[in-house]
Amino acid sequence: MLIGILADTHDNLEKVDAAVRSLNAKGVEMVLHAGDYVSPFVIPRFANLQSPMIGVLGNNDGDHRLLQRRFEEHDRFSLRGRFACISADGLAIGLLHGDDHELLQALITRKVFDVVVYGHTHQAEVRSLPGTLVINPGEACGYLTGRSTAAVLDTVTRSVELLTPGHEEP
Repeated sequence: MLIGILADTHDNLEKVDAAVRSLNAKGVEMVLHAGDYVSPFVIPRFANLQSPMIGVLGNNDGDHRLLQRRFEEHDRFSLRGRFACISADGLAIGLLHGDDHELLQALITRKVFDVVVYGHTHQAEVRSLPGTLVINPGEACGYLTGRSTAAVLDTVTRSVELLTPGHEEP
């Protein structure tokens, strides 16, 4: 199974559209979003995803109730609050934004999850630790690093491909 991973879209509609196109082109079967959509008006831009999306809230997300309503407008989308425990293709995946550093480290080091997905730092990172694969897809918005990134997890090989949406090879 291929799982698309996003974080920190921060209302950059052009980059959200590019990320959706890129993840669709990869044929992902599920998308995880580690938070910081920022405003509810960005959620309808994910409607073109060809797969379900599960998201959590980030520290910069504004109106939580309206974000939840925007998610509910799409039957394939689910907003789980600040944390989600997801089972996909036999893997236990912990999804959170990552702004609570102590919680993030506990989830990583306690080896409760096969995969821990987080955002917040705007820095793409993939670490394979004994018992836990740690993935930060970086920032989809490209605001801090100047580079929009996303990730794709292959649950069979447990490998991760980092993408730069909008800069695909022809």
